[in-house]
Amino acid sequence: MFKINKIFNLLIIIILLITAGPSHAQSKTNNSSSTFLNILDYKADNTGKEKVTDLIKKAIDDASEAGGGTIYFPAGEYLTGPIHFKSNITIYLEAGSILKFTDDYDDYLPMIKYRWEGTVGMNFSPQLYAYRVENIAIRGRGLIEGQGKKWWDYNNIVRDASKNGKEVPWTKYQQMHKDLNKDVKAPDTDQWQSGHFLRPPMFQAFESKNILIEGVSIQNPPFWTINPAFCENVTITGITITNPPDSPNTDGINPTSCSYVHISDCHISVGDDCITIKSGRDRDGRDWGKACQNITITNCTMLSGHGGVVIGSEMSGDVRKVTISNCVFDGTDRGIRIKTMRGRGGIVEEIRVDNIVMKDIRLEAIKLNMKYKKSEEEPLSERTPQFRNIHFSNITATEVNRAVALIGLEERWIDNVTFNDINMSAKTGFEIERSKNIELHNITIDVEKGPVVKAAIVENLELEGIKTLKPLSGVPLIELENVINSYIYNCNPLPGTEQFLKVGGTDTKDIVIGSNNLIHVKEVVKEVDDLPAGAIIK
Repeated sequence: MFKINKIFNLLIIIILLITAGPSHAQSKTNNSSSTFLNILDYKADNTGKEKVTDLIKKAIDDASEAGGGTIYFPAGEYLTGPIHFKSNITIYLEAGSILKFTDDYDDYLPMIKYRWEGTVGMNFSPQLYAYRVENIAIRGRGLIEGQGKKWWDYNNIVRDASKNGKEVPWTKYQQMHKDLNKDVKAPDTDQWQSGHFLRPPMFQAFESKNILIEGVSIQNPPFWTINPAFCENVTITGITITNPPDSPNTDGINPTSCSYVHISDCHISVGDDCITIKSGRDRDGRDWGKACQNITITNCTMLSGHGGVVIGSEMSGDVRKVTISNCVFDGTDRGIRIKTMRGRGGIVEEIRVDNIVMKDIRLEAIKLNMKYKKSEEEPLSERTPQFRNIHFSNITATEVNRAVALIGLEERWIDNVTFNDINMSAKTGFEIERSKNIELHNITIDVEKGPVVKAAIVENLELEGIKTLKPLSGVPLIELENVINSYIYNCNPLPGTEQFLKVGGTDTKDIVIGSNNLIHVKEVVKEVDDLPAGAIIK
């Protein structure tokens, strides 16, 4: 029998080496192939009835002492508490295996250091945790089950009580959390520690590098699903994340203050945002000062979720150099969403979004919002965020509520955003306010009401090739109010377009109309009474 097990294990090693292949972009991650440990050789129960936490820890310790290795889980169900990685460790889940985490809060003690929603503090251990390690991986075709419902239910009790001004009797966990986080730099405006019950994410690697998550299916985390923090060289590919639509805060993949992150070929359907890029919240995020940058997201499909790909609102350490391409959003509340608010500080810049298809978007296909939460205007300071140098191209969307919204702050406008080759059907079109250096090229939107483009309090607006295939009666194609320096050209309104341009606002000036085919338009320009003389140049 011993010989048979040895031969079986050797065959598995050969298969793993073959399947790793060139898709394993991080060869450094698997020094672990040198040692192969079958968890069943540790007498682990594979029926899901007995906890195997200590046996997994023993296997990881043994592999680590040997310089690294693969912990192999054959088909079966393995009940465990949190798993803490060491360097050069791979967990491989065979098809038919289920790694099932307990929902006993005591199993996630003692509390450990990690970042929670952009603030570093102490809390329950994540279910899969790595602290200052390198070369780790989770691979295979098995399932990771977080059993999050107990966590969700208690969170909802605490949250609802807080909203209603009531208190829930504290447990030892709340008191422990409060005692361990006395010196935490809480966010400027949010009640970060409200209730002192913060659920852990399923996976967090903290200050680690060379991380691979590949092939596995994941469901029902207590909180966010995958959440690397302060990490370098992270590859997440070919995974499936499925969380109930009503599960609270069960985001899919949330890198925070990470560099060189590659997310590809994933399918995500969750109870919050599918993918979110973050870099810390308010003072704590600015003090850490670690950007989330050099991020690629490609070839992913996303279903239920508040947003397809989201940046923020925790972006106090900056987010830059991000590409999002070749993705499908089907049924998310929003497609692309970039959000912030006063108090965050930080910059979002150098973002490119290309070749995206969306359907059944309940709110906006694209939204850039600097007023995520309401607050009073204030002088420019380190608390004032920035959005700049953001570019969208080749986007198709149908059954959308609002096509695009850009909302800047009074004290700092959105700057340098371009849209090229956009084709949508939506209830309403573009709405742009408190923004500058905005360009729209080759835009076709079939709207149910209102203009295709509406801009108010905008400077340097370039509009080329604006069109709808379904002109509306009595509605302008383009509406401008308090816009300075706009060039509108190469438009070809279809027959049935009654009004091309409506312009108003006492601050409006330098509106140039040129090189348009307006032969089918009944009224080229409608000037509102408050428009200054000479504001339009034809």
